[in-house]
Amino acid sequence: MTTRRSGRTYGTVSAERQKAMSGLEFVQGLADGSLPLNTIAETLGYDIVEAEDGRVVITAEPKSTHLNPAGTVHGGLAATLLDSCMGLAVRSTLPKGVSSTTLEFKISFVRPITPETGLIRAEGVVISRGRRVGTADGRITDGKGRLLVHGTTTCLNFDV
Repeated sequence: MTTRRSGRTYGTVSAERQKAMSGLEFVQGLADGSLPLNTIAETLGYDIVEAEDGRVVITAEPKSTHLNPAGTVHGGLAATLLDSCMGLAVRSTLPKGVSSTTLEFKISFVRPITPETGLIRAEGVVISRGRRVGTADGRITDGKGRLLVHGTTTCLNFDV
């Protein structure tokens, strides 16, 4: 599995710049570092490591800063990784001048995540993308390929 790269920048991409790129160009720019990652990626310590048409992979290393009161990694980390990889997978299929936002998502936890789990991989893949709505599914796996969390999303596509 790919690990987080040093030298990343964090912030936002202007609306004008986003409008001038296809969804795939935008998501590939996030993955290759030519565009800044969002600040939640910095806060949670995740990285976009692969981006192609209809598919995005994000990795993160669970740490003690991600724990809930019970001592396992808070479900919000998994939710953020899945929301990001699934939403960006949909975004990667959109033409210039079109963006998307999450309408809803559902996730199911299969195994607990702890700092001892090591690097985890969240992969989002588009199921269907129409003019106004896109759907994707996502899976988080550990270094041995075991399923930890899975989910689905529905995204609204709109002109920017």
